[in-house]
Amino acid sequence: MDTQAAVEAALREPAHQVSPRAVAFWRTSALIGSAILWTLAGVGYYLAGQLPEGRPWYALPALVLLVVLTLVRIVVMPVVRYRIHRWEVTPTAIFTRSGWLTREQRIAPLSRVQTVDSHQGAMMRLFGLSSITVTTASAAGPVRIDCLAADVARRVVAELTEITSASEGDAT
Repeated sequence: MDTQAAVEAALREPAHQVSPRAVAFWRTSALIGSAILWTLAGVGYYLAGQLPEGRPWYALPALVLLVVLTLVRIVVMPVVRYRIHRWEVTPTAIFTRSGWLTREQRIAPLSRVQTVDSHQGAMMRLFGLSSITVTTASAAGPVRIDCLAADVARRVVAELTEITSASEGDAT
């Protein structure tokens, strides 16, 4: 492969999206976090009203802003993340793209892979999802593929294990 072809291959979008169930998982996670934040903010707003001088003028606008921002996180973030998050494993590299406010694209040569781990928390199990972490000999840290269908994650872990075990390098 010539240099131009290698650059074009590296710059293309990864081929696969995460599981469509990721949208509901991210939305539920954001809703739980927001509910906790709303409860704390509501208690703070109430307690500020008990002060002798009353609530500061900015308490209500701050509370409204908090609710609006967390609603955006609940409604918009999961859909945007689903459109952006992509992944692909080739015989030579793993490609990922993630984020929603900022985007990160990672390409890790499989010759640099040290470990392949899968993770499935309690809430991920409810949605039938798993995440994969590929640790490489890189200062940038591990490569993560979040919210794959659990069966796809098992298949990808097996594929990565097979490809990397066939490599004769020492991943350093």
